[in-house]
Amino acid sequence: MHDIVLMADPAVTSIPVRENGEHLRDLRGDSRLLLDARRADAEGAYAHLRAGVVDRLLAAQATLPDGLRLLVVEGYRPLWLQVADFERYAAELREAHPEWHEDVVHREASRSLSPPEVAPHVCGAAVDLTLCTPSGAELPMGGEVNAGPDDDGGSCYTAAPGLSPEAARNRAILVTALSGAGLVNYPTEWWHWSYGDRYWALQTGAGEALYAQLPSL
Repeated sequence: MHDIVLMADPAVTSIPVRENGEHLRDLRGDSRLLLDARRADAEGAYAHLRAGVVDRLLAAQATLPDGLRLLVVEGYRPLWLQVADFERYAAELREAHPEWHEDVVHREASRSLSPPEVAPHVCGAAVDLTLCTPSGAELPMGGEVNAGPDDDGGSCYTAAPGLSPEAARNRAILVTALSGAGLVNYPTEWWHWSYGDRYWALQTGAGEALYAQLPSL
């Protein structure tokens, strides 16, 4: 678990971005992908993703076993919200570990929340999702979407040990479908997948990211 490249790593933050101008799509008007409302906001930001990400999600869903669907929990996240979430979590870590240097706080916070300056959600490049039935009933995945690294013994890690056979099988199905469609996973969060951002560029050797930050819709 400790050899994972985190979002705060210079290998990620140093990657250049060449914005390709791709628009955001609103999933609320697309019945092909199921959308969960737990992260819904008044502006509907959570339901938006870059067109290239949506296309790849649809391609991934088409490869799932019969009776399974993708359930999108959150896509685009406004910059102000990413900043607020990251600062809140960093403050919790400072209080819990007063001996930590600020660099350590920043790095450890990035296990669960991307630093705002490199956050894939702010680019419309990342999606939090899970597997479900056609009616929207979520499959057992061995941990909740958006669980923290200290919850349930670290079950948030994609390769977490000790999962039930059913949860391990479901995670393997998700990984196979999404990676096969060109998305990459952030290994500290089994539900977090992205395309076109800096982390994707690092993992695929693309050399540069395709999507820059979008401060608002």
